[in-house]
Amino acid sequence: MDKFKFWDFGIIDFIDVFLVAILLYYIYKLIKGTVAIKIFIGIIIIYLVWRLTDLLNMFMLNRIFDGFIRVGIIALIVVFQPEIRKFLLMVGSTNLGGRSKLFERITFLKTEHETENDIVAIVSACDKMSSSHTGALIVLERNNSLDFLTSTGDEMNIKVTQPIIESIFFKNSPLHDGAVIIENNVVKATRVILPVSSERNIPQRFGLRHRAAVGITERTDAVALVVSEETGQISYIKAGEFVVFEDISELTTLLNKDLS
Repeated sequence: MDKFKFWDFGIIDFIDVFLVAILLYYIYKLIKGTVAIKIFIGIIIIYLVWRLTDLLNMFMLNRIFDGFIRVGIIALIVVFQPEIRKFLLMVGSTNLGGRSKLFERITFLKTEHETENDIVAIVSACDKMSSSHTGALIVLERNNSLDFLTSTGDEMNIKVTQPIIESIFFKNSPLHDGAVIIENNVVKATRVILPVSSERNIPQRFGLRHRAAVGITERTDAVALVVSEETGQISYIKAGEFVVFEDISELTTLLNKDLS
């Protein structure tokens, strides 16, 4: 009955439990509000029963659940493929230990092309387009390169300013359809075609612009701004989710934080 000696608990065991808790938290954060949460809870229950049958030496039940766990792993990879992609992107994009600040101090890692996005100009343009109900979709590149999308539209190399963004999305402009990709305060491409999310939990009042914004932020660590042509509402989308903000000032703060 050595399996029941729970009191032998050291510092390594504490670290182990702590890391597992963090892992479960991030998994829950990825799948909350989706159908996958029910599947995830079912998996947790099956795993706990499997471990319980092992502790109680219930060999027949344990063999059944053990076989299910082993074979089920392959099926889970298929079922949770979008969530696994988002999780890996989250891990790969995590700013561990102030990574950006560390890179700022190592001068030889910096290139002359690195600059900060003019968040005020971008948000001000969105606010102006919101008042005139001008539809817009702006994607801001972060760590993951979006070069694979630029070929779907018109490649550009224009410095970001408020008038430039407004002119691109002007209703009679030939460039207003599709998305704009911005990297390092430069418009990389216009009329870009983005992958559309198949997530069913997106409210029906949101159209293709919003679904495209959700789609690209699900697949990469980019963030997106959408101005609704129907309502004039500005939406901020990150990691496939709508980020709530009170006003333009708070939106500017959120963007500065996420893009720093």
